[in-house]
Amino acid sequence: MKEINKIDNINNINILAIETSCDETSVAVVCNGKKVLSNIVSSQIETHKQFGGVVPEIASRQHIEVVIQIVEEALEEAEMTLDEIDAICVTQGPGLIGSLLVGVNVAKTLSYTLDKPLIAAHHIAGHIYASNIDNNITYPSLALVVSGGHTELVYIKSELDFEIIGSTHDDAVGEAYDKVARQLKLDYPGGPKVDKLAKLGEDKYKFPRAMIDSDDYNFSFSGMKSAVIKFVHNANQRGEAIVPEDLACSFQTAVVEVLITKTKKAIKNLGIKQLILAGGVAGNSELRQQILNLEKELNIEVLIPQMAYCSDNAAMMGAVGYFYYKNKLFTDPLTLNAKSTLDLEEIHK
Repeated sequence: MKEINKIDNINNINILAIETSCDETSVAVVCNGKKVLSNIVSSQIETHKQFGGVVPEIASRQHIEVVIQIVEEALEEAEMTLDEIDAICVTQGPGLIGSLLVGVNVAKTLSYTLDKPLIAAHHIAGHIYASNIDNNITYPSLALVVSGGHTELVYIKSELDFEIIGSTHDDAVGEAYDKVARQLKLDYPGGPKVDKLAKLGEDKYKFPRAMIDSDDYNFSFSGMKSAVIKFVHNANQRGEAIVPEDLACSFQTAVVEVLITKTKKAIKNLGIKQLILAGGVAGNSELRQQILNLEKELNIEVLIPQMAYCSDNAAMMGAVGYFYYKNKLFTDPLTLNAKSTLDLEEIHK
């Protein structure tokens, strides 16, 4: 990533942020990484619901159809013109390559034609810095990142300096939620529906907690997911009734127990004083409550973004984009390309 030394002012910096990594087209205007002047999100949930998940080609086409309109709406709500924007920030990756390319190409065009600095930001860094909008991240800190594509424990040494100390060996936690939701015949997206159902049930079915006692900070959720699928299949074969609420509760209890156990281990071993919950699954009610409980139990500060900043949105990219701006981490609009995979640990390199 190229450094530009001509920018010294870091006050009253208005960043136009664009996020199109999956199935939400979002554009925001964020001042100094804190003040969200607008955050427009166009969701494709209704389109993909009939397929039971995101169809990449359809997602990218819908981004193309609405992205310019969303840019205009974000500027209008912020009561700002493009001339008043100090930098353009876009999600470079990771994500669906077709979806990413839509946002990246719009950002490149705006940056080049307006002669504005261009920031190519990491999607997961955005999720982490979403908590900085309403709070203040201090260093070092620890982030538990939980989403449809990621389950990671990230040690944050300083601004944009990340070390992934634990990750899933197979399924991400959000992916496991979606698969279990299908077993319960719940519509896409299934995660929030499983969470809602779990509140009404009891932990009656004991599912495996893979790797919960391992010495590292890694995760595995494929076995738990497979155990649920096998349990449902066997019950159907025997003609036995399954209580959906109890199944959802049992699955969620197992998932959260693993996440909390690993997180507590990392906090104690590393002497962490601040914990950040990040990613789409950060909206899960049980996980949020269990993470908040750690505040008193371990005498630490817990940061959880408000619900609007948990799922994919451009405000979080504007929040992290400010730190790219501060550190003069800009990119060339003529050479930038989207990346479906992107190393979080390589931002400063």
